[in-house]
Amino acid sequence: MCGATVGGLSTEGIDVAKETVIQGSVTKGGTPVSGGYVRLLDAGGDFTAEVVTSATGQFRFFAAPGQWTLRVLSPGGRGESTVTAVDGQVTETDIALTS
Repeated sequence: MCGATVGGLSTEGIDVAKETVIQGSVTKGGTPVSGGYVRLLDAGGDFTAEVVTSATGQFRFFAAPGQWTLRVLSPGGRGESTVTAVDGQVTETDIALTS
């Protein structure tokens, strides 16, 4: 077992009703990717924030409601996902890297 929280990152201690959360995991071939850079791009494609994936390939952003693109850059490959974040909800997305 990889040690990742079943169902994604824990939201314990976060008042989810008052936050807009985008979180998920990055994998390649079903294996978590640690040390990958996940970039948060706004609807216009402009860079907003960046985080590094955890040892279990997980990441989290606190963002404004709206459409966002998540772009992963890693020595193991690249990946991308587009999500619509809603105030008061956790938006989950998993990104599989390609070469």
